[in-house]
Amino acid sequence: MAGSSVPQQDTATDSVVTVRLDGGESIVEMKPDETVLEAGRRSGLNPPFACEAGNCGTCMARLIEGRVEMRVNDALTDEDVAEGYILTCQSVPQTPTVTVEYE
Repeated sequence: MAGSSVPQQDTATDSVVTVRLDGGESIVEMKPDETVLEAGRRSGLNPPFACEAGNCGTCMARLIEGRVEMRVNDALTDEDVAEGYILTCQSVPQTPTVTVEYE
């Protein structure tokens, strides 16, 4: 009761992320302050990644549903972001549900 009665504006702690990867779809419960990439890897998925610092773009995926906050973005252009791409290594959900698709 104590944790659910305190609204948290920074991150959606009760979020779930749907990850579309290699023709499959997995639903993963997020931990507080966990990135989409961290959640996917923790659940046994093998999403693409390299630097995990927001610099290379290897973990780029398209945000299909929901809203995330990217902590760092040194790889995507403004056009990439406008087209819905995110760096999953830096993306923390800001909505209860998030869906990402690795292309």
